[in-house]
Amino acid sequence: MTRVYSRRFLLAGLLATTATAAGATAPTKSARPVARSDDFARKVDPTAKDIVGQAGLSGVTGFAVADATSGINIEQFQADEALPPASVAKMLTALYGLDRLGADFRFNTRLVSDGVIEGGTLRGDLWLVGGGDPTLNTDDLGRMVADLHRSGVRSIDGSFYVQNSALPAIPFIDRDQPDYLGYNPTIGAVNLNFNRVHFEWRRGADGYRTTMDARAKRHAPAVEMATMRIVSRDFPVYAYALEKGRDAWTVSRSALGGGGARWLPVRQPALYAADVFGQLARAKGISLPAGQVTDRPAKGRILVQHASVPLSEMCRDMLKFSTNLTAEVIGLQASGAKTLRSSAAAMNEWAKERFGVDAQLVDHSGLGDRSRISASDLVQILVAAANGPIGALMKPIKLRDANGKVVDGQGIEVTAKTGTLNFVSTLAGYVITPQGTKWAFAIVSADLAARGKIKKSDRERPRGASGWNRRAKSMQQRLLHRWGRA
Repeated sequence: MTRVYSRRFLLAGLLATTATAAGATAPTKSARPVARSDDFARKVDPTAKDIVGQAGLSGVTGFAVADATSGINIEQFQADEALPPASVAKMLTALYGLDRLGADFRFNTRLVSDGVIEGGTLRGDLWLVGGGDPTLNTDDLGRMVADLHRSGVRSIDGSFYVQNSALPAIPFIDRDQPDYLGYNPTIGAVNLNFNRVHFEWRRGADGYRTTMDARAKRHAPAVEMATMRIVSRDFPVYAYALEKGRDAWTVSRSALGGGGARWLPVRQPALYAADVFGQLARAKGISLPAGQVTDRPAKGRILVQHASVPLSEMCRDMLKFSTNLTAEVIGLQASGAKTLRSSAAAMNEWAKERFGVDAQLVDHSGLGDRSRISASDLVQILVAAANGPIGALMKPIKLRDANGKVVDGQGIEVTAKTGTLNFVSTLAGYVITPQGTKWAFAIVSADLAARGKIKKSDRERPRGASGWNRRAKSMQQRLLHRWGRA
């Protein structure tokens, strides 16, 4: 992509040139930065290029910094290298969702029936209708069950359906990830507990006791649609199979130790919701038949409705906790597409029209490492969005020293989105200097050759990745200190 720059000033030996931010109204007068002292170059030594070199990262690192008000380029290095953004992609997804759906948009989950209540019996069918809510949890279903109980329902003489057509059913976010990773769940119209089931084990005198439950803060019902069996093998640690309509997991006995817990992905989320809702209903004194998953439209009137938090709040949590499912659902809802690839393509096209950038994302969460975007394009987006809500939605980043210890930023404020994959580390957001100058920045690092050598089975903790990512984050901190003093 061609960018036109005008002369600005020198920063540590790099000729700064000016970019007009796409999608932003050109200022009538360039905002001038706070005057630098004569020894500014000495204060910010070493140069940014030196910092990148001293990090000892294999692969490629690119960064860009611009005045967030004027869009004027301040400093850049290999800024046009298109690399995987990892979870920084969620920043673009938040902007896309808020633009297409609106800050007040809410996902709705409903109980619908075509019958009437007579003597505690619902004469007709009951439908749990998914609206795609990516934040729906067991406690939310518990409140819906309580509302149904208050309406007088104690049993139904029809069928219990889970309606699952509001969003496409997508088995994985990224097929290159191992089956057992909880951050790579199935996507559907009914998404419960981020489509994860809680597996816990404890070793006793007579062997291991295991549980599979749908826990939340208040409720933790055991589930029947997901099972775990301990087997004698060294590898793989976890293995998944669909058996008799259930998610059937096995785990290596030698990997369990004395006890522990982890979240595993649910591959049949609508059936999971039917299982959990039925158990909550029975615990409340409501007799329900086994749930049936269907794409047929629900019939009747709304008995109970649960609304999610507004999209603006959902986006804030998504950026804070980096929840992949939330990002994918927001993107799919905004695009109306039937696959992640086509949905991401729609968002890419929107970003090109809105910001003039060449994003090449394959999903909305950044989990897929085939996504590409450059540091300069990320900064161009951040400059154009600087007066919108995105800055307030991103989380504060604490400044740290070379040992990772939090230090006093001396008036430097950073809000940003982090992104991490094995051998990929990104950071993008805003730096406000003690003088009040606001920079938009992006740092993107990736060793795609090293990442390409990782076996699928080793994707959770491959050799060398943690040290590489640790060095990348240390480099990012040094750059933030540099720019905060600029």
